[in-house]
Amino acid sequence: MGENPANRETDFGFRNVPLADKQDLVDDVFRKVARRYDLMNDLMSGGLHRAWKDALVTAINPPRQTRAFRLLDVAGGTGDVAFRVVEAGGSATRATVLDASADMLQVGRERARERGLEDAVSFVEGNAEHLPFADLSYDAVSIAFGMRNVPRIERALGEAFRVLKPLGHFLCLEFSAVDVPGLDRLYDLYSFRIIPALGRAVVGDAEPYRYLVESIRRFPQPETLAAMLHGAGFRRVSHRRMSGGIVALHSGWRL
Repeated sequence: MGENPANRETDFGFRNVPLADKQDLVDDVFRKVARRYDLMNDLMSGGLHRAWKDALVTAINPPRQTRAFRLLDVAGGTGDVAFRVVEAGGSATRATVLDASADMLQVGRERARERGLEDAVSFVEGNAEHLPFADLSYDAVSIAFGMRNVPRIERALGEAFRVLKPLGHFLCLEFSAVDVPGLDRLYDLYSFRIIPALGRAVVGDAEPYRYLVESIRRFPQPETLAAMLHGAGFRRVSHRRMSGGIVALHSGWRL
């Protein structure tokens, strides 16, 4: 007999929790931070997250012609990545944003209306481990700073592979391990002291940002994630570190 999923544990920051509980805990984090999520990204990264997302959009490479192009952005509730891709692509570029947090999606829908992008970007509440989409549906699947919140990464990668068209591209932008001597200690000091204090000042609660910092440290190293991508069926797997290893852009193709 197989292992009962109810008996399995996974990480939630530095804590181990029952696997079945993690998604609810993550949802509670993003319920608390949704309204200030993008503002906090600016404050925490000094605006660098914009350059990292620009690199992601460049790698997605939406066609500027009228050729149809469909992006699925997983865990992208506020629409930040989806808006960038649609605005960079041609008139037939469309994006679907999937997120497990209804609060984050509400922010995204409001911003889509403000930008006049309601026809180009749609929002779906759902889980990265069980994508509610047909096989071979999308030209590209992206996830930016959301994979570390997924309870079962291998399952999410398998789902991303399933919904990609042949020659489809998967891209994951995620925090990584600093690889510059000296910077790692400064980064730890900033992460564990300054970021929770910013969260308390801006959001009114330090705990969600303490979890987010801890989750970065528990996320698989790039080489481990590359092996997971291969295991899900992706080929031409690669990653590129940026900003001294603070983030990495992971890439894989469905060939």
